[in-house]
Amino acid sequence: MTLVSGWGRFPVVDTDVLRPRSFEAVGEAVAGAAGTVARGNGRAYGDAGIGASQPITMTGFDRVRSFDRATGRIRLEAGVLLSDLIDTFGPHGFLPFVVPGTRFVSIGGAIAADVHGKNHHCEGGFGRYVDSILLRTGEGETIEASREQNSDAFFATIGGMGLTGVILEATMRLRPVETGWIRERVVSTSDLDAAMRELDAGDSATYSVAWIDCVARGRELGRSLIYLGEHAGRGELPDGAYAFPVGKDSGLAVPVDLPSFTLNRYSVRAFNELYYRMGVRRAGASHIVSLFPYFFPLDSITDWNRIYGRRGFLQHQCVIPEHGARDVLGDILDRVTRRGDASFLAVLKKLGQGDGILSFPMPGYTLALDFPMKGDILNFLDEIDRLVVAAGGRLYLAKDARQSRATFEAGYPALQRFKAIRKSLDPAGKIRSKLSQRLFDEVQP
Repeated sequence: MTLVSGWGRFPVVDTDVLRPRSFEAVGEAVAGAAGTVARGNGRAYGDAGIGASQPITMTGFDRVRSFDRATGRIRLEAGVLLSDLIDTFGPHGFLPFVVPGTRFVSIGGAIAADVHGKNHHCEGGFGRYVDSILLRTGEGETIEASREQNSDAFFATIGGMGLTGVILEATMRLRPVETGWIRERVVSTSDLDAAMRELDAGDSATYSVAWIDCVARGRELGRSLIYLGEHAGRGELPDGAYAFPVGKDSGLAVPVDLPSFTLNRYSVRAFNELYYRMGVRRAGASHIVSLFPYFFPLDSITDWNRIYGRRGFLQHQCVIPEHGARDVLGDILDRVTRRGDASFLAVLKKLGQGDGILSFPMPGYTLALDFPMKGDILNFLDEIDRLVVAAGGRLYLAKDARQSRATFEAGYPALQRFKAIRKSLDPAGKIRSKLSQRLFDEVQP
């Protein structure tokens, strides 16, 4: 038995972990399970990668099957990590079209969560660049699913949190790039209204994201730093710079769980004040920065989740439709600032339409906040959920560890269609996770 959790370290489950070494063994594991789910690199924050009985670890399936340089099309196993894909193909002029906030996720996990990046407002999510999937269903079949073949299974798998079956392989497209550098422009804003205006004005940018000071109050509520980005060409690089930077290990790490009192309103306020002032000094002119700090700012700190202490943390990521988003986001931030214990890395982005049946994105604004697992935080987040539901929004399943069925069902109107497809692929209910038990599965009497 092994203690297993998501990146937020809540909940923690004592469970068997299955480690098959062949696709045939994956099929045998599914057939013999009383409720299993594929698990990638464990970067889903909550309970999505924890099987109802045991998870199937897929990181051993890490081979690239084929690559066509002319088209950028690649076929690879589901356990390949984005970090390996970037390190291997970046120097040859190819990068993923979409990356989330960490590169240490598996391809299968990225598809299952239909992860989004800083470019969703104009280029969509990860699933948009997946052409086909090799899927082992709960019924025991191995099927190829694409937009043309087994299309219901394809669109249910993208964003389906691993509940349609085990993703074995995928064929996807990579983006041709000249360099691994980003031309970044920082815009500082004094409040939430200005931040949302700048994000709207940045719709033409390929990449845009806002860091929000989630302890600023009053007239400064929602003050932000907006980071706009474009892929830099060779001619823009400083003299002597390599076309593709190396993603070096910084050596920074959090070796132990920090005491719960470390993150408090005073320490977070001090950090945010310093971070905001540093951003203001960089605002205005464009800068050439490596893709690694631009896309993956926390990857340079090993085990940064330990900052929140041994009880772990919860991330609350919601999306609010554009109409009325300002008032709802303002209300959420006001409640958070009055608590004083929210994260030092609060993120606001614009999203477009999702591609999968259960994909999280919808046209609007997404706000992500981290909270230490302590006190009355569960009750507080229930309050925030009610604001999100009333606004027609929803929560991101890849970050969730505690939302109610009512909140989930209100936010995902295509749920019944998803359930029907899932049932057709897995009539015996072999594929089940702790997340599906909490939100999807029939409640046992």
